[in-house]
Amino acid sequence: MVALSSLIPTKGKAQIFADVAYHVGAEAVPVLTVDVSKTAVYFEHHTLLWKHPTVHISLRNQNGGGKRLLGGDQVYIAEASGQGMIAFSRDGPGRVVSLHMPLGREIEVREHQFLAATKAINYSSSYVKGASNLLHGSQGYFIDKFHSGRGDGVLWIYAYGHIFEKVLESGESIDIEPGAWLYKETTVRMETMADRHSVGGFRPQMNMIVNRFTGPGRVGVQSMYMHNPSEA
Repeated sequence: MVALSSLIPTKGKAQIFADVAYHVGAEAVPVLTVDVSKTAVYFEHHTLLWKHPTVHISLRNQNGGGKRLLGGDQVYIAEASGQGMIAFSRDGPGRVVSLHMPLGREIEVREHQFLAATKAINYSSSYVKGASNLLHGSQGYFIDKFHSGRGDGVLWIYAYGHIFEKVLESGESIDIEPGAWLYKETTVRMETMADRHSVGGFRPQMNMIVNRFTGPGRVGVQSMYMHNPSEA
C-alpha cells in the first residue's frame, strides 16, 4: 500500500534544540517566538513582529541579497542577538514549521517561505529561470538552500494553510502543483512536467503543469498558495 503524506504538528510550547528555546503559537496566523540570549537567529526583515529592546538587530552580509525583492521592495536578511526574545510572523493564515537541523543536513525551500534560522545554519540561494515554470511566467523564482555546516541548528518555515510531509523512497516520485511544494531535502530531484490537454477542434487547450519530485528524501507540501510578486 502506498504511504500517504502525514500532517506535520506545528504548535510547540517551550521547545529547545541546539541551545535555542522557542515557542510556536496555534493561532490562525501563528507567531514564532525565539529566545536569542544564547544563540543568534537571522530572518527576512519584514517578518519581524516584536522584540525586547535589549535584542540587537544588524544586517547580515548575504551574497546575492541585493537581488531579492518582494512586491517591488528590497528584502534584507537581518540578524537578532542579545538578551531577550524576538517574534516573527507572515501576512496570511498558515503554520510555522520547525525543522531541526542536525550537523550536515541540507534543505531547499521555495522563496519567501523562510521565516528564521539559527546562526549555525548556512544560507544561500539560487535563481531558477522561469520559462520552464509557467506558474511564474518568464520571471522565474528563487530557491533558498540551508545547510547545517557549523553545528546543530533550527530552521523555521512559514507554510500557508496546512503542511504535509511525504517521505519518498529511492526512485519513488510524486507530482505536486508548482505553488504547493514548500521544501525538499537536497537528495530529492525536482523537474517540471507539462501536459497539454484538448477536447479537439478549435476548442481551448489546457496546460497542466506539475513539479515532479523523485526520492529518496522528504518533501513538504502546503495546502494553500500565496503568490508574493518578486523580481530578479
